[in-house]
Amino acid sequence: MKRYAIVGTGGRARTFIDAILGPHRETAELVGLCDQSRTRLEYHAAETRRLFPHAPAAAAFGSEQFDQMVRQTRPDAIIVTTIDCLHHHYVIRAMELGCDAITEKPMTVDAEKAKAILDAIRRTGRHLRVMFNYRYQNGVGQVKKLVLDGRIGKPTAVDFAWTLDTSHGADYFRRWHREKDKSGGLLVHKASHHFDLINWWIDSYAQRVFCMGDLKFYGRQNAEARGQHYPYNRYTGEPAAKDDPFALRLDSDPSLRGLYLNAEADSGYIRDRNVMGEPITIEDTMAITARYRNGVILNYSLIAYSPWEGLRVAITGDKGRLEFFEKHSSHIITGKSEEGHTSELPASLTLYPMFKPPEAIEIPPAAGPHGGGDAVMLEAIFKPNGHADPLGRDATHIDGLASILVGISANESIRTGMPVDCDTIIAI
Repeated sequence: MKRYAIVGTGGRARTFIDAILGPHRETAELVGLCDQSRTRLEYHAAETRRLFPHAPAAAAFGSEQFDQMVRQTRPDAIIVTTIDCLHHHYVIRAMELGCDAITEKPMTVDAEKAKAILDAIRRTGRHLRVMFNYRYQNGVGQVKKLVLDGRIGKPTAVDFAWTLDTSHGADYFRRWHREKDKSGGLLVHKASHHFDLINWWIDSYAQRVFCMGDLKFYGRQNAEARGQHYPYNRYTGEPAAKDDPFALRLDSDPSLRGLYLNAEADSGYIRDRNVMGEPITIEDTMAITARYRNGVILNYSLIAYSPWEGLRVAITGDKGRLEFFEKHSSHIITGKSEEGHTSELPASLTLYPMFKPPEAIEIPPAAGPHGGGDAVMLEAIFKPNGHADPLGRDATHIDGLASILVGISANESIRTGMPVDCDTIIAI
């Protein structure tokens, strides 16, 4: 049985707590939780007593006690679910203390921190796994299988468009993600999912990236240009926000209240900032053109204020083309154990062979968070069966690095207005 500790106990941590204490309790043991907020730690302890009354309580430690937690609880691996800009700190320190690390995507937010992680892996010989739950979703798995089977021949071009709606998309502008130094912007935090899928589908890494991006919808200046005025800084307890369609009230949901509103005094974190306020230093409208090492040309876009949410992707090869469409149900991560157990809406995958009729490809249905991807990913982490995965879904630190390298290069391209050769940022 492997021992795990978790650092960073916001909304996403509950996924791993419940997995270890529930379906994977025979192969995994949760020995420690670490967070800057004692209030959040107490919330998780109460939730664990409610959901798993017979489970042993994990020891709780403040963020300043991370080293003490590792030495006292002796975990085999540390699961890092902090804010993105702190991933490198805990990954590196875990390795220096003799542990492997598992981190939420993105691996980190900029080149300097990525290089520090690579150095730690070389120095310590420890392992880092980056969690890309979308690889395990049935629809994208079918895309990978079609490409592997040569059904479109050699890939030559990818068109990938992702739209976030005005509920889920707006949530990145309420939280810490709206500050680029904390998240790397949506091109790193959110799009690392997408770039990882592209890298995985076509089995290559980006070589040159050109990007344009701007803040065109959210923020005070954009709102006022539309004749809209939202003078408050946050939503909870603000009478003037009564009719604001973007309002999120932390006192309306037990998990939001327990993890965030009650924790403000000891965390300093405001979870419900006005999306039409300031400061916002990330983009909400982005477009990328990129060339891959194997010659594939990528056309990518990300919009964070669409009336509907989902993706459209087409991969063209020298023998045909496949097109995948998936519309998502909207969601906001609150930290509820039961959250997200509604599957995505019906998806479609069509293969267009050259000189032959198109073929509709069946996508097996799946329930659960991220189109069933979370459950399969957690199974791979906590109950590895030793069998090779023909789709190669388990992601290494190189996969994690390759996914953020596109976004980091894109951020630099936005800054300079010029194309960026990825190897000048970090050589893989």
